[in-house]
Amino acid sequence: MRRNGGDPMSVPLLTTKLHVPSPRPGAVVRPRLTERLNEAFHRKLTLISAPAGSGKTTLVAEWLAGCPHPAAWLSLDEGDNDAARLLTYLFAAAKTIAGSIEDGALRMLQAPQTPPVETIVTA
Repeated sequence: MRRNGGDPMSVPLLTTKLHVPSPRPGAVVRPRLTERLNEAFHRKLTLISAPAGSGKTTLVAEWLAGCPHPAAWLSLDEGDNDAARLLTYLFAAAKTIAGSIEDGALRMLQAPQTPPVETIVTA
């Protein structure tokens, strides 16, 4: 695994990337889309794809505000296009809802010789 920009653990994580945005007051309610998101509980993966500014974040934030299940949030940007950095943020997001998640994977990300991605994810 190649690291771009140095060790991901040496740079503090931006915790704002791990917080669900607050629902916007006065946002248009989209019951059909919310119902489709509720169906996501019966699937392994749900992908929301739409052009910038179409309300994806607003929709999901509003849906999560009324969701009875715990949810982890991770906002990504171009700087997270490095596998080690992405995994570091992904594990940090998971810890927001499962604080007891094993830290072994994070230790592997800090190792001088980073193991293969499959090894880290399995841990």
